[in-house]
Amino acid sequence: MLQFRASLVLKELFQTSPKRLFSDIIGHKKTFPKAYIYSAAYPAGRISKLKSGCNGRPFFLPLAGRRFLCTKTEGSIDSTEPVKKDESVQEATADRKAGIMPSLEDLLFYSIAEGQERIPAHKFITALKATGLRTGDPRLKECMDMLKVTLKSTSDGVMLDRHLFKKCVQSNIVLLTQAFRKKFVIPDFQPFASNIDALYEKARNLSGGLVADYIPQLAKFSPDLWAVSLCTVDGQRHTVGDTKVPFCLQSCVKPLKYAIAVHDHGTEYVHRFIGKEPSGLRFNKLFLDEDDKPHNPMVNAGAIVCTSLIKGASNAEKFDYMMNFLKKMAGNEYVGFSNATFQSERESGDRNFAIGYYLKEKKCFPDGTDMTGVLDLYFQLCSIEVTCESASVMAATLANGGFCPITGERVLSPESVRDTLSLMHSCGMYDFSGQFAFHVGLPAKSGVSGGILLVVPNVMGIMCWSPPLDKLGNSVRGIQFCTDLVSLFNFHNYDNLRHFAKKLDPRREGGEQRQYSFGPLDYESLQKELVLKDTMWTKVSPTECNEDHSTTVVYRMENIEEGF
Repeated sequence: MLQFRASLVLKELFQTSPKRLFSDIIGHKKTFPKAYIYSAAYPAGRISKLKSGCNGRPFFLPLAGRRFLCTKTEGSIDSTEPVKKDESVQEATADRKAGIMPSLEDLLFYSIAEGQERIPAHKFITALKATGLRTGDPRLKECMDMLKVTLKSTSDGVMLDRHLFKKCVQSNIVLLTQAFRKKFVIPDFQPFASNIDALYEKARNLSGGLVADYIPQLAKFSPDLWAVSLCTVDGQRHTVGDTKVPFCLQSCVKPLKYAIAVHDHGTEYVHRFIGKEPSGLRFNKLFLDEDDKPHNPMVNAGAIVCTSLIKGASNAEKFDYMMNFLKKMAGNEYVGFSNATFQSERESGDRNFAIGYYLKEKKCFPDGTDMTGVLDLYFQLCSIEVTCESASVMAATLANGGFCPITGERVLSPESVRDTLSLMHSCGMYDFSGQFAFHVGLPAKSGVSGGILLVVPNVMGIMCWSPPLDKLGNSVRGIQFCTDLVSLFNFHNYDNLRHFAKKLDPRREGGEQRQYSFGPLDYESLQKELVLKDTMWTKVSPTECNEDHSTTVVYRMENIEEGF
């Protein structure tokens, strides 16, 4: 959005918004002598229909779903017309005359109340959810607890005035202000979530693939299950499908296990035992590199060696240590254990036992390692259960450099996250890793339970889950979703190269890939952006507007074709 009056206008807009609704202001002919409403972000170059108004000068009628900047100048409302003021507005007016800027809590209340004296609590909750935040977010616990207590103390249990509202939000006002001012990584979250839903529906119609049956417990899952959850680095959440159904991580635990090992021991120590190269072979092959090390920690041989590096004096301690670490990564959301899957894996794990003995023969483990104990722990870690929702927070912790987005806790070191994402990018998708890196260009790890843990660095983590697998062991629907996601949004690592074809960028308000800035003399570019025909933009000196004391250059449109 172009903002021509950035200094006093925003202050005036916040301070005067409680007085009357925007639609009420438009109703006064004297309201907009030198103010216009428009937007620079239109799909396919279309703009709203031009109408004549306000002393013969034109302004735009806003399109549905668009946000517009109203530049309201001092003294523009006719002072002879009575304006009904409630106590909140009178106090705000008094503060304004005294030169006191309204608090963040006041501004938040005014933006939600839209001129009303009180607001229903559900209106605040609805507006909050539209930003992507959840009422159950741990960071908002104080706010939500106070809201419940406050509503019990009101006469109707529903409405909040400005003072009660401030009391509820003051403990979390910084986070709430960021959310409502669209300062999160995905500013327009609802349109983005709608696009995710559309991609989900497209993938849901696929019918190919087979549910893994070499582990008997996995074969019991329905092929119709399909879920997608995402969590951004700011804690915005969206889920669609069977996102609360628990399933085992299986191979999706491998990058998490590796990240914890590097976090505890450092990169150099871990890679004394494990390589960094893609193997080019099936994930369960009995094969080592030329140094007699597993190729990487994303194949079974490397994951078994990595399991031996987990801290703890016994398997019980190591398992508890891993569970606690994973719960921190998931923001204390669901992380469980399927004993039935563990027993099923151990009974059908002949190939992994063979790999284990081969690794022991080649002295791939640290000295003093109990190989059979390591295999037991390996099967247990593969049998850890998550839901799509909790796993998406784990992925978001990786996307956020090791900080859990919904708790703010540092869980992993930056070094461990960097190394993990690097290996997920090159080795995470079995024999499909090269093609996935080429077409999707994001770090990911798949598992035979049907999960795909996808990381968009500095943006979000995503968990896709659908049991039917392709011939390479990856979820059919998950691969389709990831491919379509990068086709629509510029999330591929190399989508942001200069001169590259445009895709939607949800990190920018309005979804445009680039934001254009216009200087005082850039009239032609401005006309092109707004796609106006025969429009003259003239510079208006601040001295021409007695009400406006800003030194920012303002533009006025003239000579607009009728009926455009």
